[in-house]
Amino acid sequence: MRRQFISHAISAVALLALGSLPASAADNAAIKEKAAVCAGCHGENGISQTENIPSLAGQPDQYLQWQLVFFRAGSRKNDQMQPIAEETTNEDVRNLGAYFAALTPPTAAEDKDPDLSKKGAQVAVGRRCASCHTDNFAGTKAVARLAGQREEYLVKALHDYKSSQRVGGGGAAMADVAYHMSDEEITAVSHYLAYFK
Repeated sequence: MRRQFISHAISAVALLALGSLPASAADNAAIKEKAAVCAGCHGENGISQTENIPSLAGQPDQYLQWQLVFFRAGSRKNDQMQPIAEETTNEDVRNLGAYFAALTPPTAAEDKDPDLSKKGAQVAVGRRCASCHTDNFAGTKAVARLAGQREEYLVKALHDYKSSQRVGGGGAAMADVAYHMSDEEITAVSHYLAYFK
């Protein structure tokens, strides 16, 4: 009786282990094929080379999933993203979130304006950016990674939050933060975060 119990226990553990194995090669190929559509705008390996288009590499999984859901539902607006997101299934959303989260995030280039970064650091402290985005601005769960993100995209995002053009997720918190920021503060903090290492 005891041997039979041990045998069942070992079988159960083996099944659990199998369930946690990575997706099959066919599944990986399908995920990469879907992610390849994203590369046209968001860049190879999720690192954008296009103005006002964010890098996706290294963004937290849940954050990416929520953004796709917001685009798919139409609560977040973008003429290029809407039709793509509308074609994504829930499984696609989960797979793409995990795929881009696992990629190496962009490495910040050398900061050519450290004085602006110093002002930006003061803004980040004053607006308590790290309280949600973490001390290294890598984001967590459903909160975006900011470190190394494209500077002009960060400027655009903050202006969109400030004018209530961007909603969803932490939109209320971000709108409250951005609403009270001057254009100079937005420029400075965006520069600081883009070059943060």
